[in-house]
Amino acid sequence: MLQIPMWKRILIWGTCALALLFAMPNLFYDRVERHNDAVALLEAGERSATLEADKAGWPAFLPAFLVNLGLDLRGGAHLLAEVRVADVYADRIDGMWPSVRDRLAAERATLGAVRRMPSEDAGELRVRIANSELTDQAAGFVRELAQPTQGMTGFGQARDLDVRVDGEEIVVTLSEAERQATDERTMRLSLEIIRRRVDEAGTREPTIQRQGADRILIQVPGIGSAEELKALIGTTARLTFHPVVNVTSNPDEVPGPRQVIYPSMDEPGTYYILEQTPVVTGEQLVDAQPGMDQNSRPAVNFRFNPAGGRAFGLYTAENIGNPFAIVLDGEVVSAPVIQSHIPGGSGIITGRFTVEETSRLAVLLRAGALPAEMDFLEERTVGPELGQDSIDAGRIAAIVAMIAVLGFMLASYGVFGIIANIALLLNVSMIFALLSLIGATLTLPGIAGIVLTIGMAVDATVLIFERIREEMRTAKGPARAIELGYEKALSAILDANITTFITAVILFAMGSGPVRGFAVTLGLGILTSVFTALLVTRLMMVMYFERKRPKTLAI
Repeated sequence: MLQIPMWKRILIWGTCALALLFAMPNLFYDRVERHNDAVALLEAGERSATLEADKAGWPAFLPAFLVNLGLDLRGGAHLLAEVRVADVYADRIDGMWPSVRDRLAAERATLGAVRRMPSEDAGELRVRIANSELTDQAAGFVRELAQPTQGMTGFGQARDLDVRVDGEEIVVTLSEAERQATDERTMRLSLEIIRRRVDEAGTREPTIQRQGADRILIQVPGIGSAEELKALIGTTARLTFHPVVNVTSNPDEVPGPRQVIYPSMDEPGTYYILEQTPVVTGEQLVDAQPGMDQNSRPAVNFRFNPAGGRAFGLYTAENIGNPFAIVLDGEVVSAPVIQSHIPGGSGIITGRFTVEETSRLAVLLRAGALPAEMDFLEERTVGPELGQDSIDAGRIAAIVAMIAVLGFMLASYGVFGIIANIALLLNVSMIFALLSLIGATLTLPGIAGIVLTIGMAVDATVLIFERIREEMRTAKGPARAIELGYEKALSAILDANITTFITAVILFAMGSGPVRGFAVTLGLGILTSVFTALLVTRLMMVMYFERKRPKTLAI
């Protein structure tokens, strides 16, 4: 007989009520979005009458989860960037020179003087010793500096350096295993830094993912243009500290070997000749905060990690009275004279900054320097008007599909078509509720998945109703026909939906971007369709039967 315990009825209707409650904020999208943004800014410490008004625009006791709109719906910027991973090799090898020099200098009594030789390949270090007959022995000393290659899962058997002898010169390069590990670390670090910078800008649900060996796809909804996005993520904020060799007013002056010339940020016409290899880099920074210098001017306070702090303290102790250049993105911010030993690894960057510039600089420094430069292969700006057109087109498609399906079910099954239509509306509400709860991003393919779900949602209901029709012909009575209809349609419903759900999982696992958006909405639609078809429609039919007690079913 048709019997559903009261606890099951409460559970089913409670689930439907929660779905309607959590889907409801999407009907008031702009108001709820302003409320959420105002809450975030107020929690961050900002205060204004406008923020308070936006916060009060949506009741605090109601849920405020929203379906995030993708780039094609909201408008925004799209970039495809290629990371220059080879540049990292040159930086690594250049940073090995002090270690190689110190190791060979320890054997100066037998090896003689040590000199760095010029090389056409930036990815190799060439060294010559005075006693050339001991070049092979010196190469052995350099090999002692090699360390096990560190991959993403731990240390490997291979070493990170290849050391060979070329005539009278020792040539140091990164090993092939180390290059592969460096490429992987560079890409992962680039992804993380880009994500931090985009998140700091307050954008909503960006798409940042790796494509291929050395490319990164960046899609940020709600940002003004591709140029704005490039300015945000393309700024390296590379902070380095160099010994000063000379100061000149001639920008065409040729620096010496292993030296560079950088302009002054604050003094137009002044150029600094610096040693190319930095003493400390911004990668060793652990914190940077905006602040004030001793003259109450905007500045940035910074702090190094223990390794950077030791190097910074050792250099300042040995170079008291010498100028020390702080370089940011190829410009000398300041070049103070070292007055005393600076232990602890902390300091301050002063210059002609505004308060806003110090805040932005601190954000970029905290996010870290990009490990390598990027070339932008593709850039595209999607205007909000085009996004609104897409939303309108998607809304029309969904409404047309909904009306067509509702009309067909009503015409085909009469009163029972009303039951199917109510279940369909609850089904769509559940999809939006789940998308809102998980913070999913809705794109045009996602809307296509919802429209497809609307058509598929009634498939299970049609199977059930047709089975009930067949059972009615055997004159077993309406109650038994309803019960058998659900039992005999169950296997076909599960088979069809499980195979489609497996397809959605494969699309999600193998696809990217829009394909994943389609897979998410399709997969969630299948789950909610099964729930509404097997439980919601059955409960409504039981309630209808208990109330009317019909002798036959007008189905």
